[in-house]
Amino acid sequence: MADRITSPFGAKSTAREVVAGHDLSGKVAIVTGAATGIGVETARALADAGAEVIIAARKPELGEEVANQINEEVGMKRVSFGMLDLSSLEAIRHFAHRWGDRRLNLLINNAGVMACPLSRTVDGLEMQIGTNHFGHFLLSVLLAPNLVDGAAHSGHRSRLVSLSSIGHRRSPVNFEDPNYNTRPYDKWEAYGQAKTANSLFALGFDKRFKDKGVNANAVMPGGIMTPLQRHLPIEEQRALGWLDENDQPREGFKTTEQGAATSVWAAVGDELEGIGGLYLEDCNQAVPWSKEAPWVGVMPHALDPEAAERLWALSVETTGAGA
Repeated sequence: MADRITSPFGAKSTAREVVAGHDLSGKVAIVTGAATGIGVETARALADAGAEVIIAARKPELGEEVANQINEEVGMKRVSFGMLDLSSLEAIRHFAHRWGDRRLNLLINNAGVMACPLSRTVDGLEMQIGTNHFGHFLLSVLLAPNLVDGAAHSGHRSRLVSLSSIGHRRSPVNFEDPNYNTRPYDKWEAYGQAKTANSLFALGFDKRFKDKGVNANAVMPGGIMTPLQRHLPIEEQRALGWLDENDQPREGFKTTEQGAATSVWAAVGDELEGIGGLYLEDCNQAVPWSKEAPWVGVMPHALDPEAAERLWALSVETTGAGA
């Protein structure tokens, strides 16, 4: 990877360090799932740099509280809440309809569900791929014209950031039965499939919109203790080796401020201007996955152009958008 894209930042960098020196005045950003976890820090960093930020989430009380807190910190109203339930295609269409023809410069697809028991969205999709991928697919395609318009009027390319995970190594996308209608459900396999889909989506989106002024990249934020773990009992987290004997996160886990750094770099980093279709990690382009370093890197199935095209076709069929 002689031409690997890197930055001055790394695994321990924070979102505020990454955004320092950037002026996002006049830019508009949507961050999904920014009522909790690293989404909060992503929204905070972008607002600190002058962007107007919309927290798109499904819990109004939390979203409004975070928005008010950040506005108080920056000394003006830059952050607002928008109701968005990614587990409902109708709700996503409603959000996009309310958004109308407003220009958009940054779309951070941050929201996610991890390792939940088998459940289904209101549209009958398996919850993890239904929310993490299909929901974000519909949202992104509906808002794509707004991103294109944002690029045309700002003079700077718009960016889409799709949050993936090292969990993608657990499974490629199963195109025969992505929603576990016939095969046995495995919560970690389902999570891996959804995170692979998040990476492949960035490839597909970038291919279709890079010539219209919009780039898309996938991001592995790192291991962070957030409400994403809500479905995992403490015993399972111990068994996975995430917690030490005092039930504290083991070395290697990031703070939420550090966990948001790569998302923010994907949104503002000068090194990525005009570049898309990558999988980013620790504020750099990820290296290929290897058995010698199993907790970092990207596997080939998450950057497979043919799989990305199959996924796009499946997503069009599933959501009815993006043909």
